[in-house]
Amino acid sequence: MTTDRRVAVVTGAARGIGAATAIRLARDGRDVAVVDLAEAECGPTVDAVTAAGGTALAVGCDVTDGAAVAAAVRRVTAELGPPAVLVNNAGVTRDNALFRMTDDDWDTVVAVHLRGAFLMTRACQAAMVDAGFGRIVSLSSTSALGNRGQANYAAAKAGVQGFTRTVALELGRFGVTVNAVAPGFVATAMTAAAAERAGLTVEEFEAEIAARTAVRRIGRPEDVADAVAYLAGDGAGYVSGQTLYVAGGPAG
Repeated sequence: MTTDRRVAVVTGAARGIGAATAIRLARDGRDVAVVDLAEAECGPTVDAVTAAGGTALAVGCDVTDGAAVAAAVRRVTAELGPPAVLVNNAGVTRDNALFRMTDDDWDTVVAVHLRGAFLMTRACQAAMVDAGFGRIVSLSSTSALGNRGQANYAAAKAGVQGFTRTVALELGRFGVTVNAVAPGFVATAMTAAAAERAGLTVEEFEAEIAARTAVRRIGRPEDVADAVAYLAGDGAGYVSGQTLYVAGGPAG
């Protein structure tokens, strides 16, 4: 298999960081499986991938469902080819103070971020091992270091880092690298919802975050996509088990 025909699977790719990553990987010569919960919502990303010169396949999949994940990966393999790159990006938030957090708030967030990364990685790694090449990149967050009102999200994103280091140890001998990218504040629909919960306009919320960031601006989905693209490329073959913080300065 030649480098320019390698297939990338990107979850949560209908919008935001996932969409930006799918488009960037297409520009790097990847064909892309655009995976999201509702297949119909993947259309704009598929169109953008095609415009960037790649072949795209929209795939509807609940990443917390093992049978659905296995079926999705089989479909990708049949229609695009075996996955050589996996980006675990699918995510949700259910922010609340601990004493208000429900069982469902906890279970939903941990399932999508952590169980989803596990299921997709397990399903994709076999093809990578067989090929002797693979790149797995999972999205963590600066919230993994702790963030008020996000006990569920912080635990899940910290878990992603531990999962990443462990799988890197297991798969490295087969030519598969496993890394994580931990964004800080990035302007997406998810963060717009956070502004609303804080009682601020999006502009006020973003200005407040930018003032606390070393580079004095907020992140863009493309900032994260660039980092993922590096870790998914041939040039990152000696980088594995790492978490790269894309946060506009030291993460504290």
